[in-house]
Amino acid sequence: MLKAVIFDVDDTLIDWSGNTTLWMDAERPHLERVFAHINTQHPLSSVDMYIHEYSMRVQRAWANARSNLVAPHLGRILIDAAIALGVPDDLLDPRACMEAYEWDVVDGTRVFPDVIEFLQYLRDHGIRTAIITNSFHPAELRDRELAALGLLEFFPECRVTAADVGYLKPHPDIFSHTLECLGVSEDEVVFIGDNPVADIAGAQGFGLRAVLRVKSPAPAMLSGLIVPDAAVNSFVELKPIFDEWFPGWDARVTADAANP
Repeated sequence: MLKAVIFDVDDTLIDWSGNTTLWMDAERPHLERVFAHINTQHPLSSVDMYIHEYSMRVQRAWANARSNLVAPHLGRILIDAAIALGVPDDLLDPRACMEAYEWDVVDGTRVFPDVIEFLQYLRDHGIRTAIITNSFHPAELRDRELAALGLLEFFPECRVTAADVGYLKPHPDIFSHTLECLGVSEDEVVFIGDNPVADIAGAQGFGLRAVLRVKSPAPAMLSGLIVPDAAVNSFVELKPIFDEWFPGWDARVTADAANP
């Protein structure tokens, strides 16, 4: 029986196709606020030097993560960049730096138009939901974005980022952590994501059924060695797929509502 659906976030729930800003340009105002906060603890001469040090460390961390799946963590990188410029470690608090960073909705991003209705349908039928995202922002920062976009209310229990767990999808630990949070087994869950390796191969490798979100309006198919259990262009297509995999999965709540 289907008990939970786990979603990737970026390009699965949130559409990034409208974002045209270079990543470091988008990050600069956040990093300027962190720099200002650090300067209250220890003077730094140049915000550009801090941003450069941060950028180099981010690039290095993600390059390493591609081979070892060890997740970068925003708070740690913010601190390490300051230490490299001479700030004593004992003057720095990762949580305070992340608060100063003030993550929010990125310009040009929006919720896909098919998302809210489907999440509401799952909630109305007693299906639990969770998030797993390969973000180096901890969930407490992504929560601000989810709340502003109207998504947070649909994920009350489990919102898991790679930064929280320490590993990126497709590493099994991030899936294991989420299933433990939900209290469900592998055969009671469906995972939905847009990345064939991280999402589809990762979920299937952990024993989950995996649905590929195909972002362009193309036939829902994927060639190659990684084959999803299903592929959809829209969440509207998910209900009949779930009906086939879990007959009657939404019948109990429907029946209860009809016979109060």
